[in-house]
Amino acid sequence: MPRFRLLLEYDGGPFSGWQLQPGLETVQGVLEQRLEVLCGHPVRVIGAGRTDTGVHALGQVCHFDTFNPRAADVYVRALNAAFRVRLTVLECREVAADFHARHSARYREYLYRIHLRPQPSALEQGRMWHVGRPLDRVAMEEASRVLLGTHDFSAFRAASCQSRSPIRQMKRIEWIDGDQELRIVFGANGFLHHQVRNMVGSLVAVGLGRWSVPRFREVFDHRDRTRAAATAPPWGLYLTRVEYEGEKND
Repeated sequence: MPRFRLLLEYDGGPFSGWQLQPGLETVQGVLEQRLEVLCGHPVRVIGAGRTDTGVHALGQVCHFDTFNPRAADVYVRALNAAFRVRLTVLECREVAADFHARHSARYREYLYRIHLRPQPSALEQGRMWHVGRPLDRVAMEEASRVLLGTHDFSAFRAASCQSRSPIRQMKRIEWIDGDQELRIVFGANGFLHHQVRNMVGSLVAVGLGRWSVPRFREVFDHRDRTRAAATAPPWGLYLTRVEYEGEKND
């Protein structure tokens, strides 16, 4: 049975997350409903990452199988024409039967946006965390260096996380200054539930002067989530990139 891979972009605001939930509009649910019409049979869609309610995506990947395949560009046009919510299919292509959007992924990248201007943005509400104060980026960047490499990330793991292991390899942390905005890019071989939002929450505590850099390191080393700062809100988070074997990250 042919397998297809989709590249998606969506605004997480209108959705109750990625994962199918009865009675709620989710990204997976919307895709499966429309693909069932196109394919003429129930379709199961598997995503690379189960984004939470309010979390956005610029590069989510998913796959599905169908008994009645169409040309890849037909899926792109038909799905985009059907969606009434803020979801776009950027690309579709047929892939090998052993490709798996989640299990085959070797690298994932997230972006977190922080708004520093005292006044909230009328146009960007729901798309970044409005902190409304200057942050000490130098201290935040210094604290973040402890995260690079292979570590136990239990300090930033949600209590509901179902991953078998808290060990992850953080390959990239990049800081980008914008117009009264700070962006942080995190790249790793995988992430725990709420890991990025929990890391950002504690990094902002450093940036606001509430925590010292040594305290951040101590919290990380103790591997105890209860010692960390509050979780950053979901609407500042974007899944930007998922890579597979043979695809090279910059």
